Formats: sequence, structure tokens, C-alpha cells
Amino acid sequence: MQSYVWSDLDMSAREIALARPNAMLDDSLITSVKDIMAGVRLRGDDALRDYTAKFDGAVPADLRVPIDDLAAAWNDLNAGDKIAMQTAEANITAFHTAQMPAVIEMEVMPGVTCRREPRALDSAGLYVPGGTAPLVSTMMMLALPARIAGVGRSVVTTPPGKDGKINSKVLAAAYMCGIDEVYAVGGAQAIAALAYGTQTIPKVAKIFGPGNAWVATAKSLAAQEPGGPAIDLPAGPSEAMVCADDDANPVFVAADLLSQAEHDKVAQVISIVKSKTYADKLLKEIERQVSTLPRVRIARESLKSGRVFIAPDDVAMLDIINAYAPEHLILQTENADALVKDVRNAGSVFVGAWTPESVGDYASGTNHTLPTYGAARAYSGVTLESFMTYMSVQTLTREGLENLGPSVERLADMEGLEAHRRAVSLRLESKE
Repeated sequence: MQSYVWSDLDMSAREIALARPNAMLDDSLITSVKDIMAGVRLRGDDALRDYTAKFDGAVPADLRVPIDDLAAAWNDLNAGDKIAMQTAEANITAFHTAQMPAVIEMEVMPGVTCRREPRALDSAGLYVPGGTAPLVSTMMMLALPARIAGVGRSVVTTPPGKDGKINSKVLAAAYMCGIDEVYAVGGAQAIAALAYGTQTIPKVAKIFGPGNAWVATAKSLAAQEPGGPAIDLPAGPSEAMVCADDDANPVFVAADLLSQAEHDKVAQVISIVKSKTYADKLLKEIERQVSTLPRVRIARESLKSGRVFIAPDDVAMLDIINAYAPEHLILQTENADALVKDVRNAGSVFVGAWTPESVGDYASGTNHTLPTYGAARAYSGVTLESFMTYMSVQTLTREGLENLGPSVERLADMEGLEAHRRAVSLRLESKE
């Protein structure tokens, strides 16, 4: 990890120091993803099988996982794993159920009533990454809110292993969450299948889920197409920012940084500290811990784009936080609670020494599908409302139209839209 003293950097140097890895900006990647998506649109399931063989090293006997396999995976799960998953399920369910929106109704003026009514999506595609780690947690983070919201059809895609099968723990999580439609396909080709539909996989209204640069690019491209699906948010490689004062335990800070570094070679981790002395101590602790990780190669590669910023006061610390807009923000400072109110841009915040980032990844109840690459400046993480739309409804009585109509007529005149004006005036002139 590279170290910087924030006050020594001019504006240009600060932008460079806060830059993300450029995996998402690779022109060759974008071209490749476009080719994959075009292939799936044209050839459907045949393209999915070809790409799965190419990228995952195996082709499942059937793209759709039999329902019996889901139940068997759950039944075969050991008791300890079941309890852990059920604990997470309970917390995620409780927190997301509390987000259920109510109908809003009000009479804005005599005879004019407006309502806002929530509606669950007809269909949702839930992308669960596989690759180097079977993300049981992502299955829960997507499937449970979809179930609570009342989504009509939830379709899961997740990549198979080299044996052509999906990890049994992922299948067990799907069963626990009430999912019965799981397809063994991942990567950009899975996003294309959800966007366009194939002979086996249905087209969906909205696509959810994190993924690597290929998945994130495919989601972005699909959402740009006329009539294409909506997406939850821009969610690419993981990132974490940990803020620490000199009293913070460097063991805890290093552990939080490495919990994201082990995700992906292009994951980025950043720490903001108050002194060079602490920065040196932290870097030594990171080296001590990383050398013992099973995924040490991935973590070390990620750390190459890692940063440590020395910012001696809270103002500078907050400037860095809000400029970077991290996916995960961990505050291990004495005044962590006070800092939160001035954080404007972050996906999810973890407050205090006893709140590791891992609890949000798995089981605290908040959702771990979060905006990355600075998208937290404009996007929230996945919530229950992500699986819903809102429909406005208005009802006017004759009195209501008499009260409101003249203003509508004048506004229509201002825009030169005569038919709009007449839709009001003809009613007001009517004796009925």
C-alpha cells in the first residue's frame, strides 16, 4: 500500500491518489462484453453453454437446477451452518420488513386527492457471484428482500464450478429463502440472459446483484438499451475505507482492510489515519496478517492499489471520505458517532471498534449489495424499495376540477398545448 500525507497533495495529486483501479474502463473489456451479449441475444441457450464452457470450464447437464437439488442441499447442510444462515435470515428479514412503505394519501386542495401506492416488481433477476468464493450471503441479501416485497418471479443465476455444479451451500441458501428458480450460468452471459431472455431463462424487469468488472459492465450496457431492464445500482469490485485515530487497534484496522482485499485482485482498500507513526504500525500489521491468509495472492494483488492517507484532523478525513464515496466505510475513531452525521457519500457505514465490516456482509441485517466506484454519491445500496415501484393515483370531484382547472388551463396555454386545455375546459363547460 502506498502512503500519502493529504496536506502535501494538490488537487490534481489528490484525484490521482484516490483513483480506482481502471478495470471498469478497459475498452477491450467493454468490447468483449458487448460481443458476449450479442451472442446470447442471437443464439440463446447455445451461446450460454458455449460461454460457460469457455469461462467456467464445464457445462451443466441442465441450465436450470432441479428443485429437488435445492431441498437436498438444505437437508444435507450441517446444523451449525443452518443456524448461522437462519440467524442472518432473521436479521435481514427484520430490517427489510421494517422498510415496507405505506400508502400516502392526502387531499391537496378541496376535491383533489392524491395517493402514492407501492407495487412489487413482476420479476427480478438475482445475480449471485461464484468464481473464487460461493457467496451464500449475496443469495440472502437479494432473495429475502425480493420475497418480502412480494416480487412475482425471482430468477437466480450463479456460475457453476468446474464440475458443472453450483456450490451446495448456495443452493441451500436459495432453498431457505424460498427460491425455486436457479440457473447455472454466470458472468456477462448471465446478465445478457436475464436482459433478453433465452429458451430457458426468462427475461426480467430488473437485474440485481454485485459482480466483477464483466458483470458490472454487462449490467450497465443492458440498462442503456431501449426497453432493457432496470438495474439496482452500479456494483463492481469491492472496496473499503477504514478511518482510524492513534488509539485504534491496528489489528482490527488491518483485519477490516484485508476482509475486502481478499475479495478480488481489483478490489481497493484505503485507510485514513492521523499520524505517520500509526501508518507505519498499520502497514506492519497488514503484512503480518496477509501472509497467513489462504487467499494471500489475491489480497496482495489488491493491496498494490491500496492507499494510506495521513490526515491529522477530522475535516481532512471527511474531505477524503466524501470525495472517494466508499462502498464500505469503517470508522474506528473515538468520535465515530459524531463523524457519521458529516458523512455524505458512503454505501454502508460501520461505527466503532466492535463493528467489523464483516457483520454487514453477512448478518447484521443491512444489505451488502452496495454502490462502488464512487456511485455512492448518487446511489443507495439495495433496500426493500429497490424491489418495488411507486404508482401515483389522483381523484378529482367536480368541485375539485372547478378549484384546480383554471390553473391547469392557464399552464396549458403557457405551453401552447390546446388539447390539454380543452380536456379541462370541456368538462367545466359540461352540464353533466
